[in-house]
Amino acid sequence: SQKLNLKGSLAPLLEVESGSNDPVAYMATLSILLLMDNKGLSTLFPMVIKQVVFGLLVGILLAKCTIFFIKNLKFEIKGFYPIFILAIAILSYSLSEYLGGNGYLSVYMSGIILGNSNQLPYKKILFQFFDCISWIMQIVLFFMLGLLSFPSKFINIISISVSISIFMILVARPVATFITLYPFKYSIKEKLFISWVGLRGAASIVFAIYATTYGVNMTYDIFHIVFFVALFSVSIQGTLLPKFAKKLDLVDNNTLVLKTFNDYASDIDRQLIEVNITSDSKLVNKSIEDADISEDILILMIKRRGKIIVPKGVTIIEDGDVLVITGDNLDHISF
Repeated sequence: SQKLNLKGSLAPLLEVESGSNDPVAYMATLSILLLMDNKGLSTLFPMVIKQVVFGLLVGILLAKCTIFFIKNLKFEIKGFYPIFILAIAILSYSLSEYLGGNGYLSVYMSGIILGNSNQLPYKKILFQFFDCISWIMQIVLFFMLGLLSFPSKFINIISISVSISIFMILVARPVATFITLYPFKYSIKEKLFISWVGLRGAASIVFAIYATTYGVNMTYDIFHIVFFVALFSVSIQGTLLPKFAKKLDLVDNNTLVLKTFNDYASDIDRQLIEVNITSDSKLVNKSIEDADISEDILILMIKRRGKIIVPKGVTIIEDGDVLVITGDNLDHISF
């Protein structure tokens, strides 16, 4: 929301961490609850192995099958692609959970593989669709969390919650960050910034609900403690994040904050080519919006009988037109 453009590989690194946090946190939560329930290591180790193995296998295999399916079949309506990918995400989670795997890990792996595949069409449409889905899910999630929380209980847990928050922000997170990134070539400033960015989100509150409803005895009100820690983290760390980045000179206004793994409008040098439209072309007498041209292809102009036409969605492509286009993988485009 701050539109904070970061230098180097900080944005992709934080994106990877953000996505991978939840599967690990989910598995850690279940592991601790099993130990608290006196089920011992004999139950814990098989659970962890199943979580990781089935989570990875289901996510990877389902993503590969999806890519094969999309490569060999084509939907007549573009709107089917977001629905199809959403169904794959739900299937990835549910199938992994059914087999005893980590559903969050499975969905994350499927998303990584599909998002970085060159075979996935209409990425811009998919990105916009899932961005809307993400906002809807966040609204529903926070509404549910609001129903479960009682602000009056914050008085009883505020001292321990603030202590935990400060410890995590100033001690636990920096120590973990510096140890983890020691083998990698990140500067001290970058490590300090990564240490500060460890915001606690809504997922941690959801896992606190798991802990509360699991049935083990809790000395403290874990739900409201985690709720307070998340609010404290977002309000303090989140608010100071832009100032911290500028203070460490890690802001780069020449980059795009939304560009992480592959973005949906890549940076590569684009080529301009001219395409001659003949009478046997599949585009003849079709408007641009109805011509089923890939989302990766942009028509910059149309040369028609010595005139230059600025293309619009309703512009009809005629026999003899010369299309000036740009985009990705133009060597494999056939009109």
